[in-house]
Amino acid sequence: MIRIPQSIYDDMLVHAQEGFPLEVCGILGGVGDTVSASYRMTNTDASNEHFMMEPKEQFAVVKELRAKGLDMLGIYHSHPETPARPSEEDIKLALTPDVSYLIISLADAVKPDLKSFKINSGIVQHEVIKVIV
Repeated sequence: MIRIPQSIYDDMLVHAQEGFPLEVCGILGGVGDTVSASYRMTNTDASNEHFMMEPKEQFAVVKELRAKGLDMLGIYHSHPETPARPSEEDIKLALTPDVSYLIISLADAVKPDLKSFKINSGIVQHEVIKVIV
């Protein structure tokens, strides 16, 4: 399970909607299973089918997380036109087994769908998201 404050949950959905029709991406930090920080990242691919985080931004976020005593708990990105499930490319590029991979689907523009997964050596497991206050 991953626990996400309502404000961060809402910000991820807004980020996805603001970035439409391109994919957006970001990093979630926290302790244990509870997210306490969110970082919007630049998708250097500027694509509606895949994303790549800007390396300097990514390094700076990891450094900031460490300085705050936080761990990287999750990586999120949007699927502007497809369901909230990992694509073959998402699975192939999921190289950090201990983080949650969250996908925001905007296939239904009125009702965005956010799902979380653990991906380890190509094996995908659905993960429960608990929205907290």
